[in-house]
Amino acid sequence: MLTDLPEAELRRYRSDLREPSDFDAFWSDTLAEARSCGEPVQVTPVPTPLAAVDVFDVTFPGFAGQPVRAWLRVPRGAPGPAPTVVQYVGYGGGRGHPLENLLWSAAGFVHLQMDTRGQGSGWSRGDTPDVAAAGPQAPGMATRGVEDPRRYYYRRFLTDAVRAVDAACGLPAVDPDRV
Repeated sequence: MLTDLPEAELRRYRSDLREPSDFDAFWSDTLAEARSCGEPVQVTPVPTPLAAVDVFDVTFPGFAGQPVRAWLRVPRGAPGPAPTVVQYVGYGGGRGHPLENLLWSAAGFVHLQMDTRGQGSGWSRGDTPDVAAAGPQAPGMATRGVEDPRRYYYRRFLTDAVRAVDAACGLPAVDPDRV
């Protein structure tokens, strides 16, 4: 790893950056607004050749109630609400194909794999657009709307992530105490 400081200095380093005074209010207001709008969670079975996992196409309300897509994979014959993994796909990826990423459901977990808005052209396909007009950006999403925290891409993405957990906790196959 390359750094601009020797290891001893890195271990002592403390940033001068401080949390803005309105940080908690910003996120509380953002999440309250997101939770107040949008359509109910939609869950549609997806026919697959799988013998041990049931797959569902899920749409849940994300930032500003905008629809976000996900795959729900449930171990077939699970004995009731099960522990659940909510997965957020990394930069450049989307939720992919319904038959991909079967590890968690094969291990006995319910698995909700959230699509990443505006992503999915890098290494797995996506189905959720980023409909916000956020102003200037360098190639990619990391700078989309960076000049204003209210318009920043990651405000939308992080809100979608919280709403994915909210959506998972409301599904019958999910034990909300084990997400």
